[in-house]
Amino acid sequence: MALTGRTALLALAGVLVVGLLLPSAAGVALVCGLLLASVVVDLLLAAPVRSLRLSRSGDTSARLGEEASVSLTIANASRRRLRARVRDAWPPSSWTPGAEVTASRHSLDIPAGERRRATTVLRPTRRGDRHAHRVTIRSLGPLGLAARQGSHSVPWTVRVLPPFASRKHLPSRLARLRELDGRTSLLVRGQGTEFDSLREYIPGDDVRSIDWRASARRSTVAVRTWRPERDRHILIVLDTGRTSAGRVGDAPRLDAAMDAALLLTALATKAGDRVDLLAHDRRARASVQGRGASEVLPSLVNAMAVLEPALVETDARALVSAVLRRAPRRSLVVLLTGLDTTPVEQGLLPVLPGLTHRHEVLVASVADPRVAELAQARGTVEAVYGAAAAEQTRAERRQTADRLVRHGVTVVDAPPADLPPALADAYLALKAAGRL
Repeated sequence: MALTGRTALLALAGVLVVGLLLPSAAGVALVCGLLLASVVVDLLLAAPVRSLRLSRSGDTSARLGEEASVSLTIANASRRRLRARVRDAWPPSSWTPGAEVTASRHSLDIPAGERRRATTVLRPTRRGDRHAHRVTIRSLGPLGLAARQGSHSVPWTVRVLPPFASRKHLPSRLARLRELDGRTSLLVRGQGTEFDSLREYIPGDDVRSIDWRASARRSTVAVRTWRPERDRHILIVLDTGRTSAGRVGDAPRLDAAMDAALLLTALATKAGDRVDLLAHDRRARASVQGRGASEVLPSLVNAMAVLEPALVETDARALVSAVLRRAPRRSLVVLLTGLDTTPVEQGLLPVLPGLTHRHEVLVASVADPRVAELAQARGTVEAVYGAAAAEQTRAERRQTADRLVRHGVTVVDAPPADLPPALADAYLALKAAGRL
């Protein structure tokens, strides 16, 4: 049983009135007895809570930054009218700060034998699975003096997916892909390209593309056109070790790496290539293999949703072994990891030759734009020291990138907002050069 605030106010008012009109213990006892009797009657007339039947419906997934609606249906199977206050509890990260009170609390009036629906709008602030907690219902009596209260477990899960903010760059990269694919007048040729067709020579064309035999059979000079090979294999590797937990702006580096991986996946599938995913630190955290062109992007989004950085050092030897098992033939291996000097020199570089010998390797890393800002600071002693430290950090990253380049690795190092398009451009450049 729960007493309401109205009960306390009535009790205080009654005692004051009796104290003024009937200044005796008998009068006070009479008022208290009447009040107690009213509370008991109100409690007996309140609809029971335990017999209520609850069910859920609504969204099971939503992208980070978008809203998800989950409906709670309450069926009143008793013979009494249900006047209820309902709290539908979810984790704090299911709402933007300050919105929980209005989002999760509902007032319902359900006649006997009927049902009503209350909708809770979630505004997730983090990726991952959000599980509903218990539903607490307070059933008020007709006088509002007392209430019954109980809780029900009504399971429901909303998976919060990566936002894929970089999709805005996809149209421009698809236009460049169409150029590489021979669908416009700009045609390229590389080691891994396929012969497409013949066309008339245009001033500025590469003379090495002239087909002399075809030209001898016609009155004009004919040149061969080429298109990049399709059905190449791309393995995207997310490093989920401790370096991915570092925050750049408002999000960890892992989230920026995911956004870049999604843009690359969308672009590569449009190019006719096959894309797989491996998330790894000391062991494999997630894997997506063998999906069709229409399934691979949703599969990657779903697998990435629950990934969190592990505060452990990445086992580079185990990571490379896992890559070689998943990619037995020559592939493009895109490793999204950090460019911190110690992890690269002690972990990745010793095992890198075994990877570059068999595959084309591209390393992409999230740079902190705050470091570039600090490097430009001047005016005070603290600013100068900060600029010196930032410049030293940038120099160390450049040296690490140079070591990787000397091992035949393509390196992309860019801030979170610039990394997805930069990685897509590097992929297109490799494709144009015929290195896939």
